[in-house]
Amino acid sequence: MATIRKATTHWEGNLLEGEGQVSLESSGIGTYAVSWPSRAEQANGKTSPEELIAAAHSSCYSMALSHGLAQAGTPPRTVDTSAEVTFKPGTGITGIHLTVRAVVPGLDAEGFAAAAENAKKNCPVSQALAGMEITLTATLD
Repeated sequence: MATIRKATTHWEGNLLEGEGQVSLESSGIGTYAVSWPSRAEQANGKTSPEELIAAAHSSCYSMALSHGLAQAGTPPRTVDTSAEVTFKPGTGITGIHLTVRAVVPGLDAEGFAAAAENAKKNCPVSQALAGMEITLTATLD
């Protein structure tokens, strides 16, 4: 059975001077301010589509890596992932860089690197962003 998640945005005004509110409807955990300056310049307490993509990608990647490691018989103790989404006004999103650090008892660096690459390739958000350059730095602690 498919799961559907929903977010909505209310926007007022033009692109450069307007602003909006994005609401995470499915979870009900919050409504967040969004604007062009928060996207193309400094965040200043507001979010952006790129930050929301980074949140989705880092959480999906952590889940995919954790699952892959556990299925291989080396469940992780911890997985910490950050995603940096680069946005260039006039061009769009130009790349995503994932950085992961994990504690995985019984796994060597080579095995971890292979698992990390596999998770990057197979996490559903990575697959949804397949046309984008996605890079990875993986460190086993």
